[in-house]
Amino acid sequence: MARSVGIKDVARAAGVSVGTVSNVINRPDTVASETRARVLSAIDRLGYVRSESARQLRAGRSRIMGLLVLDMGNPFFVDVTRGAERAARDAGLGVMVCNSAQSSGEEAEYLALFAEQRVRGVLLTPTDASGRNIDAFRRHRIPFVLVDRVAEGTTECSVSVDDVAGGALAVRHLVDAGHRSLAYVSGPPGLNQVRDRRTGALNALAEAGLDADVLRELPTERLDVAAGRDAGARLLGLAERPTAVFCANDLLALGVLQAMFAAGVRVPEDLAIVGYDDIEFAAAAAVPLTSVRQPAVTMGALAAELLLEETEAEAEAKTRPAGRPHEHRRVVLQPELVVRRSSLSPR
Repeated sequence: MARSVGIKDVARAAGVSVGTVSNVINRPDTVASETRARVLSAIDRLGYVRSESARQLRAGRSRIMGLLVLDMGNPFFVDVTRGAERAARDAGLGVMVCNSAQSSGEEAEYLALFAEQRVRGVLLTPTDASGRNIDAFRRHRIPFVLVDRVAEGTTECSVSVDDVAGGALAVRHLVDAGHRSLAYVSGPPGLNQVRDRRTGALNALAEAGLDADVLRELPTERLDVAAGRDAGARLLGLAERPTAVFCANDLLALGVLQAMFAAGVRVPEDLAIVGYDDIEFAAAAAVPLTSVRQPAVTMGALAAELLLEETEAEAEAKTRPAGRPHEHRRVVLQPELVVRRSSLSPR
């Protein structure tokens, strides 16, 4: 196997010192134009690529930000990633995107990988409800920001949406449409979002003077279309079927919609459906889906900006110990109900 080209090879080919090559790469304005041109020509001719990992070790700072999300198969997290990447790119950083697949074990493995790679910081949507993975990662002293939730017992920065308000928006809309028998397809009960959206739904029922048992909960193990189809099959098997369903995310709602279509149940005439997230597929469904919109791109961008603020504050503190320390912030965004045909049953 051929030996890789190193900085010494470039220096030898250009007839300059290793320090001069380093200056051309890192501080080109300090090198005379003629010398700089000679070095750049040698770099191009030899195909030299600098070792970013070595540079990071010398500088003590990485140019990579880690991003760990629940499910990259969910377009919501794709949008979160877009927002984070945009903010990171504007700051001259790259993003290492990983998918925990809603598994606490995989989450722990990726967090360990981020620590090994000495990333600048991490954006994290945690799946481990116990918080053990976060506690273990905190020991590495790598800054992190929570995305799409606030984990209990943490003080770190976070960007989330008011899911209690979002759940209330969804169920208030269904109650105002005349529904008095509802179901909540909730997803894994250990997730904070699932619990908060249920709390909001119950708040809306209480506001309307309705008992909590008006809402029947159907938990699922995952937050995907297949789990939604399974929940739809369970709905179809009920002796007294609800007239409306609120789903913890749009993928679950699309799965319920598929199950209803397969069984000949009309949406929204026989069953109204409301989802959550307002992913692109919601509007493009066979029956356009009413959904609670989360500003996913904005969420990702804000989380990345908070992480950058924290890492820059830490770097400045090393040179100016008397400077102002970073203050953790919790940013809570407001959801919005987007009404489409799936919930417009004439009742």
